Amino acid sequence: MADENLDIAIIGGGVSGVYCAWRLKQEKPNDKIAVFEASNHIGGRLLSVRPPDIPDMVAELGGMRILPAVQPLITDLIAELNQELPKDQQIELYDFPVDEPQNIAYLRGVYLRLADFTANPDKVPYQLNFLDQGQSAGSVIVNAIEQIVPGITNSNLSEEERREMAQQAEFGGVPLYKQGFWNVLLRVITGEAYQYAEDVGGYDSTMCNWNAADAIPWYLSDFGVSPVYKGFSNGFQQVPLTLAQFFQQLGGEVRLESNVSNIVSKAGGFEFQSQGRTIAAKSLILAMPRRALEILAATSPVLQEIQPLIGTVTPRPLFKLFTTYNSPWWRNTGITITVTDKDGKDQAVYVPVQAGRSVTDLPVRQTYYWPQSNGEAATQGHAMLLASYDDGDNTGFWDGLRARRRQPRAPGLDAAPLADPFIGEDDNVQRNELTWHQYKAPRMMTEEVTRQLTLMHSLSYTPKVRNAAYRDWGDDPYGGGWNSWNIGVKSWEVKHRIVQPTDLPLFICGEAYSDAQGWVEGALQTAGYLLAKFGVAPLPH
Repeated sequence: MADENLDIAIIGGGVSGVYCAWRLKQEKPNDKIAVFEASNHIGGRLLSVRPPDIPDMVAELGGMRILPAVQPLITDLIAELNQELPKDQQIELYDFPVDEPQNIAYLRGVYLRLADFTANPDKVPYQLNFLDQGQSAGSVIVNAIEQIVPGITNSNLSEEERREMAQQAEFGGVPLYKQGFWNVLLRVITGEAYQYAEDVGGYDSTMCNWNAADAIPWYLSDFGVSPVYKGFSNGFQQVPLTLAQFFQQLGGEVRLESNVSNIVSKAGGFEFQSQGRTIAAKSLILAMPRRALEILAATSPVLQEIQPLIGTVTPRPLFKLFTTYNSPWWRNTGITITVTDKDGKDQAVYVPVQAGRSVTDLPVRQTYYWPQSNGEAATQGHAMLLASYDDGDNTGFWDGLRARRRQPRAPGLDAAPLADPFIGEDDNVQRNELTWHQYKAPRMMTEEVTRQLTLMHSLSYTPKVRNAAYRDWGDDPYGGGWNSWNIGVKSWEVKHRIVQPTDLPLFICGEAYSDAQGWVEGALQTAGYLLAKFGVAPLPH
């Protein structure tokens, strides 16, 4: 006999899990609904932590931005939450710059400014043909995509129209969904142009061999038409934390450090184990990515039956490392430009490196000059870098500088303890930023990122790191920072089938099986499909 009976059990405390919990509790106030989260925090791959030495900055160890122009679900959700939040607790956004012209590109041993790719193409150390020379990295791929699916880059098309075009398209007489993105790109651009786009773009996995019919509209949404990003003044994690708070205020329960195993079908519902107790639930929602589902399936026969559906996506590695300093030393690596004043006189103006990112083909790949909570650049005093933002193969570089993967860790914690942690400036001070120190970076990793930042910025040294924290999302139970559709999968069918994969009241949601993989928008999309099964209408647009 079960120790407890629930109407709805939700496994996973990320955005999709707590969003479903809140909406279901609104519509079913008398149902007993509980969220089970194995870690010690709500948010999943949204993890916002304040460094111990900079109270006006928030490090985003997970997701860090949105694209309001093409992501209506998260935009509408923030507006809805802000209607209910007191003014001093509002979810505030700021402009999140990326490629500033004065920022640095250190590629193949050559120092460039990001403006040089279009303004001074002769300086660019890649053997590009005359069509690609003088084009930005994104433009090279967008132009290639237009050759693969003619007309798809038309700015008048909606996101849905682009997806439908890619799903129906053929290339070389073969349906696009049966081909890999990398494969089709190399049929319309040179290998050198592909390497250029990958190096300058800063990401490895976005152009790897995943389902071309999904990759093409996805790429156009993120990088295609002058994207405008927004960051979060109090951290992106504020969104799921607010959802969980509202859910609890309605009488729902959130249970942290509550691992779940041994799911079995019983009497039209389910039973599972959590914290040494047997829990029965009439309906079960798994708000989890592929790797977490696979771990749970090892003890749960009901999931083993749907392994083919679970395996339609591939987790992609993602790594972030933040470092803090006494001052924003990178401002000294700016440039002096000549401008003409209103009187027609030329004047020399110094333009500092202070916002957005710089890129390199070193393993650090991308470095972001992190803003203050109001979105403004740090100009003096303590400052912070997203020192390395890595994906794909480059995440493996850091494996030799950290604890081995899949090591035992304390219950509820995301990371195993370090044998040789980096000792920061405030390690012996009483602190409230315990989450930052839970993700403390190893000493060797911190020393190596310092070496690469020094080289990348063409300096003889960089100032001492005060504190450092990192998160490798390839670790269990996430398996990756995002998931991509496999070649040959009809995602437009699977994304609906997996929501309720059997006749049982078992449901699955999350970014992994969506049109917006790697984004909160995807998590909310699949949550919306799931809620429709319960008769819950979407939020007003």
